[in-house]
Amino acid sequence: MNAAIIFVLLFALMLTGMPISISLGLTVLTFLFTMTDVPIQSVALKLFTGIEKFEIMAIPFFILAGNFLTHGGVARRMINFATSMVGHWHGGLALAGVLACALFAAVSGSSPATVVAIGSIILPAMVKQGFPNRFGAGVITTSGALGILIPPSIVMVMYSVSTNTSVGKLFMAGVVPGLLLAFLLGVTTWYLARKNNYPRLRKATWAERFAAFRKSGWGLFLIVIVMGGIYTGVFTPTEAAAMAAVYAFFIAVFVYKDLTLKQVPKVLLDSASMSAMLLYIITNAVLFSFLVTSENIPQAMAAWITDSGLGPITFLLVVNILLLLAGNVMEPSSIVLILAPILFPVAMKLGIDPVHFGILIVVNMEVGMCHPPVGLNLYVASGITKMGITELTIAVMPWLLTMLGFLMLVTYWPALSLWLPNLIYN
Repeated sequence: MNAAIIFVLLFALMLTGMPISISLGLTVLTFLFTMTDVPIQSVALKLFTGIEKFEIMAIPFFILAGNFLTHGGVARRMINFATSMVGHWHGGLALAGVLACALFAAVSGSSPATVVAIGSIILPAMVKQGFPNRFGAGVITTSGALGILIPPSIVMVMYSVSTNTSVGKLFMAGVVPGLLLAFLLGVTTWYLARKNNYPRLRKATWAERFAAFRKSGWGLFLIVIVMGGIYTGVFTPTEAAAMAAVYAFFIAVFVYKDLTLKQVPKVLLDSASMSAMLLYIITNAVLFSFLVTSENIPQAMAAWITDSGLGPITFLLVVNILLLLAGNVMEPSSIVLILAPILFPVAMKLGIDPVHFGILIVVNMEVGMCHPPVGLNLYVASGITKMGITELTIAVMPWLLTMLGFLMLVTYWPALSLWLPNLIYN
């Protein structure tokens, strides 16, 4: 009964158009003060202790690194390198977009940042070369979603904070699925381009490829710093995020010189604003998680699933449907912070690996970012292409179907996610 009251109250507040963070906070306060005897001091204490985790510090640093890279010309050089490698195949520029998104994802940790950085440069070039606007928008909207699967990933950090799963293991687990999804999106792009006879570029010489690689090398080296540092144990994921921010600042301002020192305060301010928004959501979600746990909702749910005889296979299918439905009304950060603490204990009781479960949630979040009504990538791509959300939704359909097929693969083939972390951490 209490669970029903909590969730009805939350959805009622969200339907008024209120921001999710405030809806969460108000739900908790309304329920606690009208239906329980919890003292107000414990609520205030929970607000502070909820964000005292060291891992949360990674979020503002990765946001800052991503902003320096977005403004610092790194994306343009990655696109040039990607074009030199795959531009001569069918749909060359579109394939270069997929590859560039995968490379930028490996340094930014954010899907919208990847769509903005790569899309704003490559989409006008594709239209100029004769690609339909719709095709280019479909490629970049879906490939940009790689930003949260290929590590480092802000969504993975949030899952780690919610469930106390190792961030390092999650990052390693995202590598193989991330590369496979990039490949599958590339195959879909190549097939459609070949079928419709879209333009190709001339084949670059190895000298041109090497020159493009050398120019993008400073940006690509950030992948080595972050992943290499975590893998070798030189620093934790949070320290890696801080290193990434400092390194991104250095190459944007002093090496590539696309960002002037005068522009740095604006980048810092934008990053602080986005970090504050995410931290505010986290704080309220932690409070909501505290309420849900104190009312024994995850435990009751786990008992009900066990008693009704739902096995891991059916449970994972139900989780996928639930997360895809949640993706219709909420953005990824909120979904992870609200649903992960509820679903995680059930998954553990059914013997599902916490790292595999995390990757499954992240892939669901990727799909959610590419379909309406609240798909963040759709809105970002809409801003760049000046296309309506309905038109964009039709445009992304072939790639979205590829992603749904990939989701099934990730769900029922745990080795895909667990092979690399098991190899490194065992």
